[in-house]
Amino acid sequence: MIKYTKHTLKKVEELFDRIKYTIRYERGNFQSGYCIVENKRIAVINKFYDAEARINCLIEILGNVEVDTEVLEEKERKLYDELTQVFNAKEENATEEDTTAEKNGEDAQPITPEK
Repeated sequence: MIKYTKHTLKKVEELFDRIKYTIRYERGNFQSGYCIVENKRIAVINKFYDAEARINCLIEILGNVEVDTEVLEEKERKLYDELTQVFNAKEENATEEDTTAEKNGEDAQPITPEK
């Protein structure tokens, strides 16, 4: 399990640097808290986020981009594996919540009384 500290954030930022992604913290009303410029390998994250939210955004980005693990050193590869495990666990939980919501009829249309 990772710790959501500024030190961890720094290590994750270094990992992104190693895979040749530029991280920028900017103002913006990104619906997911971040924006990725694919062809330029730039990730823009809401600058008002705290360290935990920034790390969560970076984990989500890392889970959605292709990473050449051959360029990573052993410690970086270990961190990458740890972060992808966190991403996969979050994805699995989100899928389970969606399935539970569907079973409970939470996505069903509300019934309106007839006049």
